[in-house]
Amino acid sequence: MKNTLYKYSELYPKLSLHPAKRSYARGKLFWQCLNDANWLVYTSQAYDCIYEWLSREDRAFLNKELFRPMADFLSIENPQFFNRIHNHSTWGNAAVGMIGLVMEDEDLIERALYGLKNLKSNKISEDNDGGTIYSENQRAGFLAQIDEAFSPDGYYTEGPYYQRYAMYPFLIFAQALSNTSDLKIFEYRDGVLLKAVYALINLTNGSGEFFPINDAQKGMSFHAHSVVAAVDMAYYQSKDPSLLSIAKEQNTVTLDINGFTVARDIDNNKYEPYIKPSIMLTDGPNGNSGAIGILRSYNNEEETSLLMKYGKHGMGHGHFDKLSFCYYVGREEVIQDYGAARWVNIKQKDGGGYLNENKSWAKQTIAHNTVTIDEKSQFKASVKTADLFSPDSFFFSSDNQKVQVMSAVDENSYPGTRLHRTMILLNDSVFSKPLLIDLFNVQSDTAHKVDLPFYYLGQLLEVNFQLSDQKSQILGDDYGFQHLRVEAKGKSPENNSAQLSWIKSNKIYTLTSYSDPDDELLLTQIGAHDSLFNLRRDPGFMIRRNNSKNTSFVNTLESHGNYSPVNERPVNAYGKVDNITIIQNTQDYIATTIQLIDNSRWLIAISLKDNNKSITHKIDYRNEKISWQGPVLVKKFSK
Repeated sequence: MKNTLYKYSELYPKLSLHPAKRSYARGKLFWQCLNDANWLVYTSQAYDCIYEWLSREDRAFLNKELFRPMADFLSIENPQFFNRIHNHSTWGNAAVGMIGLVMEDEDLIERALYGLKNLKSNKISEDNDGGTIYSENQRAGFLAQIDEAFSPDGYYTEGPYYQRYAMYPFLIFAQALSNTSDLKIFEYRDGVLLKAVYALINLTNGSGEFFPINDAQKGMSFHAHSVVAAVDMAYYQSKDPSLLSIAKEQNTVTLDINGFTVARDIDNNKYEPYIKPSIMLTDGPNGNSGAIGILRSYNNEEETSLLMKYGKHGMGHGHFDKLSFCYYVGREEVIQDYGAARWVNIKQKDGGGYLNENKSWAKQTIAHNTVTIDEKSQFKASVKTADLFSPDSFFFSSDNQKVQVMSAVDENSYPGTRLHRTMILLNDSVFSKPLLIDLFNVQSDTAHKVDLPFYYLGQLLEVNFQLSDQKSQILGDDYGFQHLRVEAKGKSPENNSAQLSWIKSNKIYTLTSYSDPDDELLLTQIGAHDSLFNLRRDPGFMIRRNNSKNTSFVNTLESHGNYSPVNERPVNAYGKVDNITIIQNTQDYIATTIQLIDNSRWLIAISLKDNNKSITHKIDYRNEKISWQGPVLVKKFSK
């Protein structure tokens, strides 16, 4: 180790900036400062292990020739990297702070905790993803990161994929601080760093994979080394036995006191089940910038999970996807969020970096399961504008496992247009799995073209409306529409209830959609204008509604059947929902009936303006006054 560090001390002073000019903050050892900071976070721990073994002369030499220059380079020489609220800076702050702790350099520790002071303006104001570098209040440093990047619930504003990446420097620097200073960092801000570990676990599906919102590579899960370390550190601090069941599933521990404690207590059978709850994780430093809502249901220990995103944009790694959702049944992704257009560390795909299609497709609104107005993305795809606004949580209720509801309102993505989405998980004995009910109300001052896509995964089985071949028509010219092919087009059936069924992994699903007579029903495929084949060729179903001012989309999604390729026999191949009718659609209410094949009906009514739980509402239904308290009514009629 000593010889290796001496080699680096000879090399480092001779290095100029890395020749690759892809980063807003180029490194020396690597192509970006972020990687240099990664190196220093890990190397500082190794250096600490031998620090007292080294001679005083060795320490003085390495501190002066290698580590202090590197810390200054990452901070003073690159303020646009060091002085921001971002996962990059978290690594930078931790790197400078941890080497400062080893060297007992109070100046570096102070710099890491509170950022650079009296900073002169820097010409670089945006990162590679279009994210703003300096915060409006000019706060910086490790404590500012904790204050501004996390909500009070521990949700990290860049999303779970980057929260997973940032948790290691957050926690390893925090642990180092707790071992060497009086700063009670794990109690700081009501223990938000430990809350963040729970938030991260709760942002996974039934396979332990993170919901792929914002820039995220699918398949990243709580098996990642950074999450193993986070769980081990959180358990060492909290001794919460439910964390042991997560560690047990991870099936590995870190080789330190944290991992030893976890392994010992698992061996002593101290673990308890960790049941991921239905939960609303607020977003923003004060918890008032929208939220991520997750509804969960467990049938025979199989987890159904529904996520709706109505929080902040997520800075440079955010997507223009307010009120979007993704849906999982068991370990299967049923309705997908595309995630990022990137092949991490796959050199054949642009060196593993973000592809051009990440901006032209993956970030755009039409790439998500939410409304797009007039073929333009939310905020016209401006990151700076999107970062200023977030939707409002309207209602969240998960106490009744038979009827769980989340509802949110967005009035900023499209000026003059109010978007209100309500999603329900309904458990009833007639359904083999929970029924997903989706009500999306759009109110505007003027008429618009409104598109609502559903990116299902699997092989199409059938639709109940006539289709015409479009010979792979391209849907549009910009904002992601240029990447969508229209494979077939149809019109609303006579009962105004369009149905689409598909099969994936031998499980059968049916989407039933209320459709106006003039709606266009489009079957799409991703991948147009993509000659390098950077995008997946995934299917989609889109409802296009023209000339709309005040309109509502109502959809249900059933997981109802399966197929055995061995027996060659389907079971429950058809769903229970027969048709959907909208019986009221005003600025104040939307009411709909969902009729099943046995002629029973569910009446769903939403108050669009008043979310007071104690207020009584009334609607007329079949010559009867139906009243209820609170913003949502879900009522069953047997016939």
